[in-house]
Amino acid sequence: MQERSRQSFATEEETDMEAGSGADGIEKREYNVGEEEGLACCISGERSEKSRNGTDSSGRRAEDLPWVGATPSALGYRMPAEWEPHDGCWMGWPERPDNWRNNAAPAQAAFAAVAAAISQFEPVTVCASASQWSRAREMLPRHIRVLELSCNDSWFRDMGAMFVVKDNGGGEGGGGGGGGGGGVGTGKTRREIAGIDWNFNAWGGLYRDFSLDVLVAGKMLEVERILRFVNDMVLEGGSVHVDGEGTLITTEECLLNKNRNASMTREEIEGQLKAYLGVQKIIWLPRGLHGDVQTNGHVDNLACFARPGVVLLSWTDDVDDPQHAISVEALSVLSQSTDAKGRQLAVIKLHVPGPLHVTQDELQGLEAPTDDLDLSELFSADGRLAGSYVNFYVANGAIIAPSFGVPQDAAAEQVLKRAFPDRKVVMVPGREILLGGGNIHCITQQQPAACRQLVVHT
Repeated sequence: MQERSRQSFATEEETDMEAGSGADGIEKREYNVGEEEGLACCISGERSEKSRNGTDSSGRRAEDLPWVGATPSALGYRMPAEWEPHDGCWMGWPERPDNWRNNAAPAQAAFAAVAAAISQFEPVTVCASASQWSRAREMLPRHIRVLELSCNDSWFRDMGAMFVVKDNGGGEGGGGGGGGGGGVGTGKTRREIAGIDWNFNAWGGLYRDFSLDVLVAGKMLEVERILRFVNDMVLEGGSVHVDGEGTLITTEECLLNKNRNASMTREEIEGQLKAYLGVQKIIWLPRGLHGDVQTNGHVDNLACFARPGVVLLSWTDDVDDPQHAISVEALSVLSQSTDAKGRQLAVIKLHVPGPLHVTQDELQGLEAPTDDLDLSELFSADGRLAGSYVNFYVANGAIIAPSFGVPQDAAAEQVLKRAFPDRKVVMVPGREILLGGGNIHCITQQQPAACRQLVVHT
């Protein structure tokens, strides 16, 4: 059997060992079934080309596979908190000129800066199209892995695979958010990983062509040879946050929007989240951040867990700002909520920047959309941008957060330092990413530290 390349997602020692135990106490092991290397197996759902006829990538029928019919939760998987240890980070590479101004050159520089910052703390893989691979390779540090992987756009939080893990022995997962490697329990824990390939429809059909984006999650899992669960429900990674201990927060504005899953009830959506992400309690915030028109109010711009029982909330004291009513509304829900463990939630207010608005020069740098999209659909009526410091990435031992060149940057950095005292807070310019409709959390997707359970077919 040819050895699979593990480049950025394993240490040199792990690459040379079939099994071993890292400093975080997680035993890393690969499980091979059969005699010839195959692809990560689709074990539920019927959406993708490979699974539509009920077969896996080797041609075996789905009903012949041992896990068919079982959900990740039933098999013991859960979505870990973002502060739990990572094997690495996935990112895309921006290029579409109707979303990124000036042929995406400023955005590419911003993405490269984010990737470089994260790579100081964990391995990073950047996925670029064939036409952009050379440019991405030239702009990124050599220690960052660059893969040729075609996409319509570059929001890997939303289109990428969502990872779940299963802990076997050595105590429970979860843990606090302060430490650089906390959350894996004590003793030796063998953590297995799988990926969820949710359906994707470009934020409710914002863009007409998302034929490449819908394939990204499956491609990621095939590259890493990770077990793949398929779910036909539309779900973007930025629309949910979890604490790793059974609690999920989301917004009604997004998940209950009829442009996502029109035929599903709230209870049915909750059922899928519980079955596939291993959560027991879902906290619904009414609305997302003011100005977040492209995603219909993703929660990752409004609120996130800092650690179990503690939530960071985008805030403004200006009662005349439309964001104030949204934040007060969310605070009311959170302050009256308990998590899956019965803890009363504490809330840390993180003031929003600005208000920030798109300029005419920035608008003129965008090309006319190629698929009937009107530029007015990308921005709120007043040109308000959905600026938020909550939209950060949690790396191994660090917080990579956006800055906007405004006075609020310094205060936000101090709040993040207090919220994550054992992590280094690194601020990276985020306005160019914001102009595209999101920020650092939106363009990244963490891959949790775990062994890769290979599914190999003969």
